[in-house]
Amino acid sequence: MDECNKSAIARRFRGFLPVVVDVETGGFDPQQHALLEIAASIIHMDDDGLLVPAPTLSCHVLPFIGAEIDPRALAFNGIDPDHPFRDAVPEREALTRILTPIRNAVKSSGCNRAILVGHNAAFDLGFIKAAVERTNFKRSPFHAFSVFDTVSLAGLAYGQTVLAQAAQAAGLGWKSSAAHTAIYDVEQTARLFCGIVNRWRELDPDRPWETAQSP
Repeated sequence: MDECNKSAIARRFRGFLPVVVDVETGGFDPQQHALLEIAASIIHMDDDGLLVPAPTLSCHVLPFIGAEIDPRALAFNGIDPDHPFRDAVPEREALTRILTPIRNAVKSSGCNRAILVGHNAAFDLGFIKAAVERTNFKRSPFHAFSVFDTVSLAGLAYGQTVLAQAAQAAGLGWKSSAAHTAIYDVEQTARLFCGIVNRWRELDPDRPWETAQSP
């Protein structure tokens, strides 16, 4: 697809579709520790050229067979893996629920790949990649190693690197009681990412990535 026929968001990010992801886990090692929650928000561009997050996709995940769970991780995120109303599904089903809509969005937007946006994004990408490998899930939509990290972006824009403090500096507010759930964190991260990129757009009216217009 030539440049003039690409969608606005494909032109903006060199054919990458930003997708904000947050995972909650049973520890820090993606090979050994359980993946417990996944949430994702696909980023769109409106008619005014502003980024907006789509409604959040989310899933509770059953620990894979042999997974380790560090009690300190559960104390931090407040997850009870054995809660009867958790409605968790196996990793492969969780990946299908989350990654298939992302793959469809990549195609419909005229992008080549999704690029994971996250707060400490390498952590989230590492757990997604490990789950994909464990389940032999085909065709992950995400770039294998490139990410957009809101730690760096928020440090540049607001001088804050902690998500709660960055969100407050951006005027988004923060509910400590809701933090460290994948849905809340992904929604706040998505709003933070869109706000920073949209703010940059206001500061750079020439916008060279928008010079190629669709016929």
